[in-house]
Amino acid sequence: MLGSLLLAGSRLPLVRRAVSGVPLTRKVVDRFVAGEDVQQAVTAIRRLTDTGLAVTIDHLGEETRDSDAAAATADAYVVLLDALSELGLGSRAEVSVKLSAVGQALGADGDKIALENARRICEAAAAVGSNVTFDMEDHTTVDSTLSILRAVRGDFPSTGVALQSYLFRTEEDCRDLSHEGSRVRLVKGAYAEPASVAHQDKGEVDKAYVRCLRILMAGQGYPMVATHDDRLISITETLADRFGRSRGGYEYQMLYGIRTDKQQALAGAGHTMRVYIPYGDDWYGYFMRRLAERPANIAFFLRALIGGK
Repeated sequence: MLGSLLLAGSRLPLVRRAVSGVPLTRKVVDRFVAGEDVQQAVTAIRRLTDTGLAVTIDHLGEETRDSDAAAATADAYVVLLDALSELGLGSRAEVSVKLSAVGQALGADGDKIALENARRICEAAAAVGSNVTFDMEDHTTVDSTLSILRAVRGDFPSTGVALQSYLFRTEEDCRDLSHEGSRVRLVKGAYAEPASVAHQDKGEVDKAYVRCLRILMAGQGYPMVATHDDRLISITETLADRFGRSRGGYEYQMLYGIRTDKQQALAGAGHTMRVYIPYGDDWYGYFMRRLAERPANIAFFLRALIGGK
């Protein structure tokens, strides 16, 4: 119930002003967000990659309502990728892009604008030996996102996409995207969706995740298993053995600031362990979804507020 309220509040301006106005919110945000500018992001990237982790970086922002702002977000990714080229990390450092941040939400021309900006980001990534993955947002954007993905993959076939197990449609989407060379990040989902399109019960979401994971592991693509759940990690290993996947045939992904001990353990065991690093000053929506996902995150926030006088 509390998680649902947080997700609903993530889009209310009044709640945004209230949460953002609490000085101690920044203390908690710093756990989940790697700073507000490129240099702070690079510092976090260096720290993680020096310990054997891979990364994917998200320039925070979504639902851009202005074409200039969408272009500016694409510019920010190009600047970030230029900075990554100096680190020489190649595909160990890639980027994640919300298409609504680069124009998808701009009415009738939104898909066209988003496609143009996405191509520019993919070109910059290819130039430094990196990759791009499109984040998935609420269910109303799925068809648009997959359409833009198909268009971009014509020139940049390694472009990845996130799929959300809580949506009823996702098993079929996994089948469509399990072909050779297709990179798919499987997540549970972090938006407030209606019962008409998505599982509402956590147990059902987990079962759907396993069904989707089985499809991806049995396919010819490259699964990116985004989970902090030990049980799902164990199931991933079982499926990898069953379908003859080596540790180079899939990877794990976890969020910046969550289960850092497990991240190091997986990397130490020889897995590709990629950390999703968000940065930027438009952190509010991302922050609220992280609070809503896990009771432990809410408890951390409340402890910081109580103990940080």
